[in-house]
Amino acid sequence: MKDANLWPMEKRAPQKRRQETRAKLIAAAEAIIATDGFSGLRVEDVVARAQVAKGTFFSHFADKDRLMALIIGQEMERILGQMADAPPPTDIDTFAVRLAPLMDYMAQDRFVFDVVMRFSGAGAIETTELISHNFMRQVELFVTWIYALQGTVIRTDVDPVLLAEGIQAFAVQAMALKLCALDNTNKSHERLVTYLKPWLAAPK
Repeated sequence: MKDANLWPMEKRAPQKRRQETRAKLIAAAEAIIATDGFSGLRVEDVVARAQVAKGTFFSHFADKDRLMALIIGQEMERILGQMADAPPPTDIDTFAVRLAPLMDYMAQDRFVFDVVMRFSGAGAIETTELISHNFMRQVELFVTWIYALQGTVIRTDVDPVLLAEGIQAFAVQAMALKLCALDNTNKSHERLVTYLKPWLAAPK
């Protein structure tokens, strides 16, 4: 009969190996993305680099897009954390500038933007914890910024949460236009500020 004290260790070992394999797959994908971009990511290349079987990949991720969503979501969380750590913006122009790093990342190309939109929950199609959670955190952060500016440069006649949700919707619109417009020389946050001023500005 096995020593009962060994059972927890025996249970932990497979779980640890699974976590290590998952980390290898993510690291392999990140290395490929660093050189070839998200458009160059292939499951075959990921498993070859991680030195695991293709079936092992699908035991961790339903498909390539789920892996991409995890990596994108992690980076979105990092960027949003930096935004939250910085002081609140002082005006509407700065509001848009503060969103620039996150918008630039999400709209860096059509592959990333498509994954962000599909897994954000915005289309009620698919969600992932990281990306959908990030979208909720964005609204929460915008609300704190709005509170800091209400009564001076931001209107007080609309609920801050609704204003924050509008900012997010306008940001998505600005990113989409950057990717699909014939004239896409303007940066996403430059397009965004044209929406934010009439949406947020306090009446004079």
